[in-house]
Amino acid sequence: MILSNATLDDLPASVARPAYDRDALTPGIVHIGPGAFHRAHQAAYVDGILAADPRFAISAVALNSTGVADALGPQDGLYTLALLGAETRYRVIGSITELLTAHRRDAILSRIAAPTTRIITTTVTEKGYHLDGNGALDLDHPAIVRELTGAEPSTLSGWLVAGLAARRAAGGGAITLLSCDNLADNGHRFRRSVRDLAAARDPDLARWIDDHVRFPSTMVDSITPATDDALRASVRAATGLDDAWPIQREGFTQWVIEDDFAGDRPPFDLAGAQFTRDVRGFENAKLRLLNGAHSTLAYIGILLGLTTVRDAMACAPLAAFTEALMRQDIAPSIVPPAEMDLSAYIADVLARFANPAIAHQLAQIAWDGSQKLPYRLCDTIRDARAAGRSVERLAVPIAAWFRFLDLRKVSGETLVDPRAAALLARAGDVRALLAMGEVFGDLGTDAAFVAAVERAYAALAPGRDLTAALV
Repeated sequence: MILSNATLDDLPASVARPAYDRDALTPGIVHIGPGAFHRAHQAAYVDGILAADPRFAISAVALNSTGVADALGPQDGLYTLALLGAETRYRVIGSITELLTAHRRDAILSRIAAPTTRIITTTVTEKGYHLDGNGALDLDHPAIVRELTGAEPSTLSGWLVAGLAARRAAGGGAITLLSCDNLADNGHRFRRSVRDLAAARDPDLARWIDDHVRFPSTMVDSITPATDDALRASVRAATGLDDAWPIQREGFTQWVIEDDFAGDRPPFDLAGAQFTRDVRGFENAKLRLLNGAHSTLAYIGILLGLTTVRDAMACAPLAAFTEALMRQDIAPSIVPPAEMDLSAYIADVLARFANPAIAHQLAQIAWDGSQKLPYRLCDTIRDARAAGRSVERLAVPIAAWFRFLDLRKVSGETLVDPRAAALLARAGDVRALLAMGEVFGDLGTDAAFVAAVERAYAALAPGRDLTAALV
């Protein structure tokens, strides 16, 4: 038997199921891009509020594929979410009540225009917004050019401009568009993507958008490994039912939403989301604490011969070093929002890193160091120097990255980084690497920082006890 409305009562008591009448739900959210992250994250939050407010079920719209509709259609939109931890928990999510694909153009536009639709959410990755290097809509992109000359919509912006035009014509009223992609300042980016196209096609529509549409920024976070046959088998064993496309994620999840809605605000806070006026404060904490610590574990862990984040956290000296770095060196550089408990957030991050059910590869985290480290660590180092704090510990992950580059140069293994050639040419020369202004900026001429990196680099030399550098 397959998972469906008809088989929900066959689930064992150990599997959580929708705590509401699905027949009484109204689609109040149109979500574009119902991939794994959406179904593990936003759809799970929505599932948690529908008993309190049934007006916010999800109409899931896939613009580029029919895969989700094909898998979940026979299952009445239901699917299983596996929450990975020391013990895996299973939960059936029922918040998706409609599945639409691009060939149903009129149905998509009608749903966007419907007065019952209050929110449009998206998870389309950065490329889906078609922005240029200045953050504006790329009006020279071939797909955008085609839409400007009257072609049917094919891009996110095109679909939304068409949908908002239909909404204006139908008198559908104000609406909130909510980007849920892992992008800094995603609300502003989303607005530029939609409004720039509207302004190029219909200035009156652009003015209507200014008056009737809000684009709050958000921060999203939860590790969501890909679905595989092992997951399908574990779901079958736990539920007794076949599920064509179950989803898995870590137990931790975070959704921070700027409190700037055009109309009714869904009670996402009932399911654990946070409303705030300071999304950037949360983004900064995540970037410096979570991402900075991730890179630290990756480069030092690889030097120690480790392969996953959980392995790195099982190395007591490295785990202790990372916690000290976060609490004593990174946290002082952060001004947290009023709603954020920084100490508790650090504890949550460390627990996530140690999750035995998540095998996050250090080699993947190590990719693109020249793109990541300026934001993950260098800004923190710059703040520490300005405040007169020590940078001895903060220099260690930078030095570990340099030793990682040495390994790639010696082994000939591919270095995944857009500046790979320049980095490998300088590998082995600390000062030459620090002189790369596009990576280190003014830090390359900061004598105290340069000296700290040189000391750490020497302490991480091949053949030495690397854990001695982690004291």
